[in-house]
Amino acid sequence: MKMSDRKKKILQIVVDEYINTAVPVSSKSIAEKHLTDVSSATVRNELASLEELGYLTQFHTSGGRVPSPQAYRFYIEELMEKGNLSEKDLDYIESAFSGKSNDVEHLVKSVSKVISELTDYTSVGIGPHADEERIKNIALLSCGDGNALLVIVTGMRILRDSFIEIPEGMTDDELENASKVIAKLFEGKALSEIKEVEDEVLAEFGQYRQVMHEVIDALKSYTRPRDEDVVLSGAEKIFNHPEYEDIDNVKNFLSVISSKDKLAEIIGDENDEIQINVKIGSCDDKEVPEDCSVVTATYSAGGKNLGTYGVIGPIRMDYHKVITVLENVGKALEGIVGSKKKDNTADKDGKDEKDE
Repeated sequence: MKMSDRKKKILQIVVDEYINTAVPVSSKSIAEKHLTDVSSATVRNELASLEELGYLTQFHTSGGRVPSPQAYRFYIEELMEKGNLSEKDLDYIESAFSGKSNDVEHLVKSVSKVISELTDYTSVGIGPHADEERIKNIALLSCGDGNALLVIVTGMRILRDSFIEIPEGMTDDELENASKVIAKLFEGKALSEIKEVEDEVLAEFGQYRQVMHEVIDALKSYTRPRDEDVVLSGAEKIFNHPEYEDIDNVKNFLSVISSKDKLAEIIGDENDEIQINVKIGSCDDKEVPEDCSVVTATYSAGGKNLGTYGVIGPIRMDYHKVITVLENVGKALEGIVGSKKKDNTADKDGKDEKDE
């Protein structure tokens, strides 16, 4: 059934009013505040029709209407107007990212915090999948007591949290030689290629195969999502919203944010480009509580995946604000990464000219 323009207008009013007030919307308030040329009885009939279509529900027969998940979906796709952030918000984004490190961990934390602050909801950030990160340098550093620290430098970050067990009696010189062989074998390879070259590498390595096994296991572990790759910001902000005065809603929300694995599954990685994705309750994703919505964006710039970021909040979420923030943060990241890439190119060109 095609929806009339008046029904669309009334549905938009109900959604906007309910998002702003968390109070069921009555036909009287619509007629008096928004559609002064339409009678309350006509508005009431239209509301009843929208309820029959599944867009509205009533808590009480004598009370106002509230939007259904179907109404929010229609609102986002058909009714919501594109928005812009205030100058104050845009300045905050710019200042928050200025001078930030290229380190992905710091970037993910910064982006997640900015999104939470601007939306007043809980936000989640997940760093880019490690699979396609290429190894720029790799080394083993002696730590004594039969252990060595594996340090991996990729184009995105420095990984140095894996300790390798080395054979008893292995000297520092032998460890250094092993480190050089490992560097020669893996430099320039993507982490996703480790499994493919495992047999070949082990066959070439020979004398210290045990060390190589340890290194390969450590490299493969970085291609799997880890708890530290998931950053949560503003968990307490959920209590700013009246839905979470209900203890059952609080329990549902806490069950999601307390599990990094569950958060990673819900947020996911939708696309390599900026892509807004909205999940409204459990009807869109069984892992999302029925009283929650999740809005995510995956960012990339300068050929680099910068991770996926999301907002978790009540179904009565201010989608207009959240989507506008996610879009503007994406643009800011593109500008920052693009300018750094230009600066690096200019520095390289300057150095080449100087060398000549």
